[in-house]
Amino acid sequence: MVDISGLDLTNVFKLVNLAVGILAVLGGISQFFPVSFQSTIIAIYVILFGVGITFLELVQVPHATSRYASFLFSFIGRGVFYIFIGTILLHDHVLRIIAGSIIAVIGLVYVALEFVPAIQVPENMRLNDYDDATETI
Repeated sequence: MVDISGLDLTNVFKLVNLAVGILAVLGGISQFFPVSFQSTIIAIYVILFGVGITFLELVQVPHATSRYASFLFSFIGRGVFYIFIGTILLHDHVLRIIAGSIIAVIGLVYVALEFVPAIQVPENMRLNDYDDATETI
């Protein structure tokens, strides 16, 4: 059995999160077709979620993010969010079903990782790194 407790998996998680963000944006774009009011609203939400996920991996996290979207800083929170995005995409077209399935499976893996003590939350997903900069009211 391989001991993974000492490995730094930050870059792996960063790449996986970037892939989820890109898949969500592409799935959201495909959601526009066929054009209807409902598909347009869902497409806008999925694209915004995908851009947000990508944004969290590429730039310094804004301080308000740790306050208002703290679920993104744990495996279980991010996993449930990815499952939500993936299931939104699961209909009508084969590309959406593939993208939604990949995102949902990654979400399930993240939820499972919450219960694996050998794997620590990577640096870019740690809430306490951002708590120092948040102001108290």
